[in-house]
Amino acid sequence: MSQLTHHRTSNPYESLFKYSRAVKKGPFIFVSGTTAVSLPEPSSDPQDTTHPPSTDHEAPEILHPTSAYLQSQHIFTEIAKAVRALGGDPATDIVRVRMYVTHEEDGGEVGKALKESGFGIGERGEGGGPAATMILGVKFVHPDMRVEIEADAVVL
Repeated sequence: MSQLTHHRTSNPYESLFKYSRAVKKGPFIFVSGTTAVSLPEPSSDPQDTTHPPSTDHEAPEILHPTSAYLQSQHIFTEIAKAVRALGGDPATDIVRVRMYVTHEEDGGEVGKALKESGFGIGERGEGGGPAATMILGVKFVHPDMRVEIEADAVVL
């Protein structure tokens, strides 16, 4: 039976709602829906590699509120960090991405950021990218959130 491994960040919502940024079970990594928010600095304790949850539940600042492209770039960077933290490589191991976008006109910018992310392109950059779904016209918990993205990876 394989162990469940959690990756947490300093996002206060992770502790408030009791979820992890990403979890790994066997060869599978699942990254939670990720938005472009500023995160509090993680613990400065060198023994702490899990970034314990903040007890301060003040809402984080929404980054790049007028740009779905910049939000997407930030989100893909955070997803890559989570996959790496659990032993994966975004270029070779991310197999599926789900993108939720508030405004239909932002779809192209989000797609451009996905292409630039390098997810699922393989070791030599010859892969076709991950399986992907984009859903347009959704509403998020904050009006400045334009994009939320989830990802799945398989580490073999």
